[in-house]
Amino acid sequence: MEHSTRRIFHSILRGELYGTPNTKPLLSAIKIKAFYETQFLRNLKGFRFGCKNRIPLGIHMVPFFQSKIRQQSKIAIAVASSGIATTLLHGGRTAHSTLKVPLNLTPCEAPLCNISKCTGEAKVLQECKLIVWDKCTMAHKQALEALDRTLQDLRGNGKLMGGAVLLLAGDFHQTLPIIQKGTMADELKACLKASYLWRHVHKLELKTNMRVHLQGDAASGQFAQQLLSLGDGKIAADPTTGLITIPNNFCNIVDSIETFKTSVFPDIRRCFNDHKWLCERAILAPKNDSVNAINLQIQQQLPGVDVSYKSIDTVLDINQAVQYPIEFLN
Repeated sequence: MEHSTRRIFHSILRGELYGTPNTKPLLSAIKIKAFYETQFLRNLKGFRFGCKNRIPLGIHMVPFFQSKIRQQSKIAIAVASSGIATTLLHGGRTAHSTLKVPLNLTPCEAPLCNISKCTGEAKVLQECKLIVWDKCTMAHKQALEALDRTLQDLRGNGKLMGGAVLLLAGDFHQTLPIIQKGTMADELKACLKASYLWRHVHKLELKTNMRVHLQGDAASGQFAQQLLSLGDGKIAADPTTGLITIPNNFCNIVDSIETFKTSVFPDIRRCFNDHKWLCERAILAPKNDSVNAINLQIQQQLPGVDVSYKSIDTVLDINQAVQYPIEFLN
């Protein structure tokens, strides 16, 4: 490897080549060339870029990496932990769909992806050069560990991820793995940082919020910085209750649910047929129980008569009726 290429390669890993916001360290042609030559052509040890974002990396950067690989007639796979995030990736699908990650990871100590060596999915994973996993911070650590074991087996390579490059994109400020009926300690234990893989991850951090930077809006910049301070735990909490005081520019605090509903949907009895008016308003809640309760209260304010429609479900072939329980038909 040429000395200049090696120097640039290590500079990329250290994240020291920041010039223009977010783009220069990753989009420079010579740096990209050094990256791919050292990893793919020289076949060095596999490594991962864990990208702790200040902006959604998948939207701005991932398509570039995908295109760079595919221009060389090589395979780049893009997955995400959630279905909504996949819509922002070119050809993206969920990790569970593409990689066949088990849905229930808790009972298994050493889970594997449900992919056999003789399948088409295995062929793709054997030949791929890059796997991008967006919103990786939402994934259970065992999902990444299952992928590691599966790739080593499918590719016949004992290196991490079977020698493939895995680009992780995510932000630990956002949603962590959700453990049903689990405690905060259970969530932290399931987090990617608790995995044996984390110590092998090379981390790059994007520092500039491009939405704010391009808009040049001072108020948006202040709001973005407040969000980061909140996520970093820099806002002082009440020593007695452990609660924090939300800044006034975040929201308006009301004294009751009724006042809250009225402020979001004023005069709903008259405007409920106006689709444009409704699309401009929404109430979000952290739990479905709260959503259902508020939704029912608002529906009860709407004019009209309640009508119940009853249905009778039957099977087409009477001989198959015994195969369907009553609960299934009703």
